[in-house]
Amino acid sequence: MPVPPFITELRARVGHDLLWLPGVTGAVFDDEERLLLVRRVDTGRWALVSGILEPGEQPAVALVREITEETGVHAEVLALAGVRAGQPVTYPNGDVAQYLDLTFWCRYVAGEATVSDDESSDVGWFALDDLPADLAESSRRRLRDTLEFRQDPAAGPAFDR
Repeated sequence: MPVPPFITELRARVGHDLLWLPGVTGAVFDDEERLLLVRRVDTGRWALVSGILEPGEQPAVALVREITEETGVHAEVLALAGVRAGQPVTYPNGDVAQYLDLTFWCRYVAGEATVSDDESSDVGWFALDDLPADLAESSRRRLRDTLEFRQDPAAGPAFDR
């Protein structure tokens, strides 16, 4: 998985210590209400499309970029569905990171879903009643947040209180 240059520069200064990083995730639905998922190379599990914000990058813009880079799909961000801090992650090389994730509800606009980078080994559309058994738990939580938001947008995005 490629590491953004700004993180490589930070790691040169802080070593393996915990980095607090902003991330974005997209629950992308097509006109048939199928959900776009990627099978991650690093974990081997299916997940919602996600990525790390570059310094100064706007979250929704970053997510549209990530979706296109990872899947070849062009999507439109409709709304912020959830804001949550994840648990710290320790990578095989010893790096530790924790992510503040902004989950967005997105709509398919164009493009064919295909593996478009080296972060994923597979890409596909899935009916909500036929999701892969090995869907990452973090993606399940973010999907729940998105579905709850879609049911009641007036309640606002999900977050821990």
